[in-house]
This record gives sequence, C-alpha cells and structure tokens, in this order.
Amino acid sequence: MTRPAPPDLLTPRLRLRRPTVADFETSLALWQNPDVTRFIGGRPQTGEEVWARLLRYIGHWQALGFGYWIVETIDGNRFVGEVGLADYRRETEPSFAGTPEAGWVLNPAQHGQGYATEAAAAALAWRDGTLPGNETVAIIEPGHAASLRIAEKLSFRSEGSVQYHGAPITLLRRQRA
Repeated sequence: MTRPAPPDLLTPRLRLRRPTVADFETSLALWQNPDVTRFIGGRPQTGEEVWARLLRYIGHWQALGFGYWIVETIDGNRFVGEVGLADYRRETEPSFAGTPEAGWVLNPAQHGQGYATEAAAAALAWRDGTLPGNETVAIIEPGHAASLRIAEKLSFRSEGSVQYHGAPITLLRRQRA
C-alpha cells in the first residue's frame, strides 16, 4: 500500500519536512554528538546505525502513515533536529506496542530556544487531527530533566518506571487534546 507523502508542518519559526536520504550527513553529525546521545543510548552512533535510523524514519511513513520529520528553521533552513512519532514495538513491561511514541532530538546548538516544544507540539497536533486513537506515549531517561520538562509542557504525564533493555526508563502518556 502506497501512503501519501508526509505533510510539511509549519510553526511560527520552524518547518517540519519529510526525511530523505539527503539528510544523512546532518543526521550523522547529530547522532555522533555525545551531548545528544548521553541520554539516548549512552554513546554516539555509527554511520551504519544512523543510516538505518534514517531509513526507518522514511519507512515509518510508507508503512504506517506516520513517522519523524526533519526540523529546520524557516529563516535560512538551519537544521534543528528530528521530531516525530513511531511504533518501534519496544519490548517493555508493560508493553505499549501499537501506540504512537513521540520523540524529539535537537542539535545542541539549538537547545534552550523552545524549538523542541514548538516542533513536538506541531507533530502532536497533526497526530491528534489525523491518527486514530487517543493516546501517545514517550519514554525518557530518568535523568534527562530537560526532556522531561518538554514532555510536561506537551501534557505528557509520568506513569512511572518501566524496564527497557534491562534498565529503568520513565514511561509517559498523553491523551488527545
């Protein structure tokens, strides 16, 4: 089944656009930055891992009709990061497989400007108006205070800790606005 291309989303300062293979170099620089991966996997990613991630982003849209966007500034198209929704079928207890999982990751040079909240809010508004179901989840490393604050601004509420890859991670849920 061929699904429509992901829509571009615009906010006052940002454009969320579909990922393409041309995004590999900027995505690689993002995911090889230890400040980015400190709370996401704990180590910089290899080129092979980033390539698989980018293909997974593209494939999510094709297979499921939702996925991640590349986030850029409207003024000058500066790369900001990656924001979106996924179904990774994570093996957690309890399971949340089948529920869209929100995520956001930004270039550290763009931190502290409200971009993550702005971009994720646009993605969630799109989700609420497009996808079935009322619930979205997120998982966040317990020590990642900045990301937990963003989740709270987006109306996610902590459900406590779940086990993921043998370690505790905070599970958050959000109901459709």
